[in-house]
Order: sequence, then C-alpha cells, then structure tokens
Amino acid sequence: MNGFFRALECRLRALQLAGVRRVPRLWPEAPAPVAAGASPSAGVAASAVDSRPQFGSMAEFARQMRERLGVAGGGAGASKAAPGRSSRSRGAAETARPAAEPEAGQGLPPRRPADAGVDAQLASLAATVARCTRCAELAASRTQTVFADGPSNAELMFVGEAPGQDEDARGVPFVGRAGQLLTKIITAGMGMRREDVYICNILKCRPPGNRNPAPDEAAHCREYLDKQIELVAPKVICCLGGVASRFLLDDATPVGQMRGQWRQYRGIPVRVTYHPAYLLRNYTVDARQKVWDDVREVAAKLRELRG
Repeated sequence: MNGFFRALECRLRALQLAGVRRVPRLWPEAPAPVAAGASPSAGVAASAVDSRPQFGSMAEFARQMRERLGVAGGGAGASKAAPGRSSRSRGAAETARPAAEPEAGQGLPPRRPADAGVDAQLASLAATVARCTRCAELAASRTQTVFADGPSNAELMFVGEAPGQDEDARGVPFVGRAGQLLTKIITAGMGMRREDVYICNILKCRPPGNRNPAPDEAAHCREYLDKQIELVAPKVICCLGGVASRFLLDDATPVGQMRGQWRQYRGIPVRVTYHPAYLLRNYTVDARQKVWDDVREVAAKLRELRG
C-alpha cells in the first residue's frame, strides 16, 4: 500500500510539473435534487450536468483516495493491519496525523505594507553577514551564509538554531526535511503561507557536522539577529527548539517545560515549541499535537494583536 501511494504521489507531482493543477474526483457526487415545480426535462438536464465528474484540488484527490481505501484517516482499513503488515507499520499509519489537527485555511488578514527602506537595510545587513569572518571555523567551512527567508513586513518570525547541509548549499533556511515539515506546519497548522512569514536562525553559518552552535558563535551572530528582529518588527516570534530559545531568551529551560506559555523578547510575545527536526526523530501523536497546539496559539495571538 505504501508503494502505491508513493507511485500516486510521483504521478501527481508529474501532473503538477506538466501544468495540471486540478484533477477529477474519484467518483461523481450525487445529482442535485430537482426543485419543486420544475419540469421533468429540466430535471433530466440538471442530472446530466451534475453527474459529470466534479473537479477538486490534487490534495483533495489524494485525500479521497486515502478515505476510499480506509488508510491514515480512521477508515475501516486503518484500524486493522493487513496480513503481513508489521505492528510498526500500523503504528506509523496511526500517527500520520495529530489527534486533533487544526483546520487549514483559518486565514489571517494581509500583513502590513512593505517598506522599501527596511528592505534596503536588510539587504545591506545580509551583505555584511556574507562577508563576516568573526567565527574562523565557520567562515572556513561554510559554502555560503544563510541569512533569512521571507518578507520584511512579516508579522510572524520563526527563529531556528543554525543552517544544515541543504541550507548551506542553497543559502536559504529550512529547505531540507525539517524545512518541509515546517512549511506544512505553517500551511496546515496555521492556515498561512510560508511566503508570509520570516524565517531565520541564531547562526548564519552551518556548524561543521551540524553540531550545536557554540556560545561564542551565537554571541558573534547576536548583533545580526537583533538587527533582523528590529527591522522586521514582527508581532510574534516562534522559537524552534531549545538552542533557539536558549540563545534568544537567555534561558536554558528545556523546551518541554518552556512550551505552552508566552515569553517576551523586547516587548514581543515569544512562543517556544519543538524544532521540526525533533518531530522527525520523535514522530508521535503526542509530540505533533503539542506543536499543533503551540502554532494554533501563535495564530490566535496574531489575530488578537491585530484587533
């Protein structure tokens, strides 16, 4: 079954690359009832039209497939393992989504207007960071610096710990597996687009071997991070993981104890949650539910601050 869905996903991606954005439903919806007093011929015509395959998004197509086959969505096929399927595989399917996944498309009002002056200052800061050699080891081992991703007028800022291998290669934060999960958290969990948030890290260079940032490295980069926050002026900050919260908030409290409550950074509300990489290593309903709860609180705080 997993092989089938992998093949289906590859096919959908091929259709997307070919320019196809919508696909037919797997089965037509029932014809709409004929209004009272309508002529029989009108009913036949309406039935003929309504019985045609309805069109939906590719995401809806995949959802219908899973629902029809009863997997990863609580259907009959999800509650009982197929012959030969291991309990480990069944457990992975059962934790495919959190116990109470928030609705997508909650939608938040448009962000504030962009400021060309702020854009210019951020561009200048990014150029300064690109030339930085304060951390000799990082400057010697990096492919390039990783400054940020997102608009200067974003009202929500995510702060991670440091670039990884994929980020070092592309010069953009959160583009690897953890970044893909973060994008899903933003879109499915908050009803927002990744393009509407600002994403950066404590460090602008990848530490060798993806090790944690050293205190002196974080201190060298702190000026750049503080300036980013000052220029973007987000309404809310979300810290991803213990490294980010420790260096941003100067607080070594574990994430498990810090999450679920609001902190402050220079008057800006800060919410701490688990890093997406942590979720990839601990893919459980409990861990995912906690992150969904945190980001829903962040979205609610944004709506509150917007009045």
